[in-house]
Amino acid sequence: MKTLQDYIDKLNNLNFKEMYNNDFFWTWDKTDDELEAVFTVADALRFMRENNISTKVFESGLGISIFRDNSTRTRFSFASACNLLGLEVQDLDEKKSQIAHGETVRETANMVSFMADVIGIRDDMYIGKGHAYQKEFMEAVTEGNKDGILEQRPTLVNLQCDVDHPTQCMADMLHIIHEFGGVENLKGKKIAMTWAYSPSYGKPLSVPQGVIGLMTRFGMDVVLAHPEGYDVMPEVEEIAKKNAEANGGSFTKTNDMAEAFKDADIVYPKSWAPFAAMEKRTNLYAEGDFDGIDKLEKELLAQNAQHKDWACTEELMKTTKDGKALYLHCLPADITGVSCETGEVDASVFDRYRIPLYKEASFKPYIIAAMIMLSKFEKPQDILKKLEVKAAPRIMK
Repeated sequence: MKTLQDYIDKLNNLNFKEMYNNDFFWTWDKTDDELEAVFTVADALRFMRENNISTKVFESGLGISIFRDNSTRTRFSFASACNLLGLEVQDLDEKKSQIAHGETVRETANMVSFMADVIGIRDDMYIGKGHAYQKEFMEAVTEGNKDGILEQRPTLVNLQCDVDHPTQCMADMLHIIHEFGGVENLKGKKIAMTWAYSPSYGKPLSVPQGVIGLMTRFGMDVVLAHPEGYDVMPEVEEIAKKNAEANGGSFTKTNDMAEAFKDADIVYPKSWAPFAAMEKRTNLYAEGDFDGIDKLEKELLAQNAQHKDWACTEELMKTTKDGKALYLHCLPADITGVSCETGEVDASVFDRYRIPLYKEASFKPYIIAAMIMLSKFEKPQDILKKLEVKAAPRIMK
């Protein structure tokens, strides 16, 4: 069993100083040491909570959440992470704000950031818009801090944009690390990030992009599988290729789901909308062409329906490594016969992996809390040590 000192010692051997007073936009912006620091702090915080050691590192302050798309897990994970560290949470409901009356992004950013330590933003619906909004928002608070409006600059945690979903993919990765007994055991493991059929329209690209952009950094053999026409952003594929070359793994593509599943150690069947279609939808919204949007939606639903055989079935799972590949999903999954008539995964497969799936999701609050802590404290290992010492008499009792 590890001790808190083990995590502290590990942090002392990592270089993550650039994370201090910095934002977390994409995983590929971060160094290997910085990613390792996030995993280490996340595990340390979980250890502390499980052992009744206080994790309250803030005496006051706010975590501001801005969700421009629906959310269950990430919304509550952000709230849980802030509470774990001692921050209050305030959600910006744009419908109840003055944004509808013409308030600018710069004004909104400054007005909601008084006494804020962290801003969490989800904006994943429109290609070319989500990341751009997050950047514009943070540029505004940086300016507000320089102008003396804000006494400190809050930092950003990307809770999902149009390009990456770092909190999800980092939680997925930490789950994998625990399931396989450490990062050192991942080299050569095959992970299949595959498209799967969904009866709904327009699921974001950020999860598959985040997966191939992150998992290729661990020496794994990453396979991206989808029907023809369901491509992701080419620039993210290039990142995945470079990561694989640099870390001794591989990144390959296929239009055959069975090929992707064969001998896979990990499978991640998940629906997403084609990159070209998401670009077209963004343009239609910009033009106010709602008839065009309705037409596009019908076309995409019809296109999806041609690939109902792209599903995680019992038969496919038997072809994985020893028939026991780790099944991942960001949730909620489209479960055949449960949440829909035909979907991404057989009900029997999902039910067999339900507990591991919920454990996978349980890492997200700790990942978010770690991102916050690393951005707000220059030496988090010293903070952890102080909390341990402070808690020692209470634990002894």
